[in-house]
Amino acid sequence: MEQSPSSSANKVWESVRAYTVQCASCSKWRLIPSKEKYEEIRETINEQPFTCDIARQWKPDISCEKESDVKHEDQNWVWAMDKPNIPRTPKGWQRIIRTRAEGGAKFADVYYVTPSNKRLRSMVELNRYLGEHPQFVQEGVAISQFSFQPPVSFDDNHVPRRRARSSRAINGSESTANPVLSIVPYVNKD
Repeated sequence: MEQSPSSSANKVWESVRAYTVQCASCSKWRLIPSKEKYEEIRETINEQPFTCDIARQWKPDISCEKESDVKHEDQNWVWAMDKPNIPRTPKGWQRIIRTRAEGGAKFADVYYVTPSNKRLRSMVELNRYLGEHPQFVQEGVAISQFSFQPPVSFDDNHVPRRRARSSRAINGSESTANPVLSIVPYVNKD
C-alpha cells in the first residue's frame, strides 16, 4: 500500500545527518550543503575528483589552506564510506540510507522512495514497480540509475553479530555514538 504524497518520507526514514567529501588535493573534509549536491559529486567523483575549489560554489572563502570542516575524532558521529559513482537519484525519487543497530550483520539498508512515496527495498521490487508504472520508463528512468549498495561503516561497533560482543569487551563499554552518519565517497588516487 502506498503512502500519501503528503507524507514526509525523508524525515521518517533518512539516517544521514551530514554529507562530506574529502578534497583530492589537501585531504581535508568539506561539508556538502545538500543531499542533491552530494549525489551530483558522488556520481562523477572518479572522473572529476572533488577539490576545495568546487566547494567555493557554496562557501566562497574555502581553500586548501583553510581548516577542515569536520574531523573524525571531533564529532560524535558514526562515519561511513559510500561507494563512488552511484548515479544521481532520478528526479522526484529519493535514495534513503537507514542505519541499523550496533552489532548487526549489516551496517545500513538502502531504500528508494517513489514519487508517490512507495518505499522499494530491492532491485526485484524496483523492477516490479517500473513494470507496473511504465510512465517512469517512458520519462527516462532506468534500472542503471539505482544502487542498493549500502555504505561501509568506519565504526568498530557495526560489525557482524558474532564479533560485536568481543569488540565491546575489548572497548569495555557500549558505544555512545550519536546516530549521525556522514557519507564520504572513496577517492581513487591511482
